[in-house]
Amino acid sequence: MATWKLDTAHTEIKFKVKHLVVSTVTGQFNTFSGTVEAEKADFSDAKISFEADVNSINTKNEQRDGHLKSADFFDAANHPKLTFVSKSITKKSDQDYVVVGDLTIRGTKKEISLNVTYNGTTKGFGGIDVAGFEITGKLNRFDYGLQWNALTEAGGIVVSEEVKLEISAELNKA
Repeated sequence: MATWKLDTAHTEIKFKVKHLVVSTVTGQFNTFSGTVEAEKADFSDAKISFEADVNSINTKNEQRDGHLKSADFFDAANHPKLTFVSKSITKKSDQDYVVVGDLTIRGTKKEISLNVTYNGTTKGFGGIDVAGFEITGKLNRFDYGLQWNALTEAGGIVVSEEVKLEISAELNKA
């Protein structure tokens, strides 16, 4: 069994949410960790665990970040971490997989399906094996209790319910 660790210097955990229907706000978590255990070189039997520090959320706006950490959204004081643990992997092609797992946000655990593209494995600096992945998915933030919302003067929604996930992951073999 090989163990792989997320290389935090070469990994981005991003999310995108529609704002005022016409624009998109992008944010990311700056502090996170993850482990993948796999026997097969193609990761088709991988077991994945991940956690992010909610207080590391960054949308390039301190006031918005503070609001996201508050009880209106993530409630970081009571739920400082969000976690993901894989349950199954389905290989669709040599590069494409679907990973199903439990995502826990704000104490609520829900199953989520993620599309994963395996970009391959190569030797990095110092001869370390490095694997790269692109991961996308979406969720409804209301499913996790992140239900704050407001209407504009025109009656439009300020923040969309749908959140898109975009992750670029680089793993180093331990």
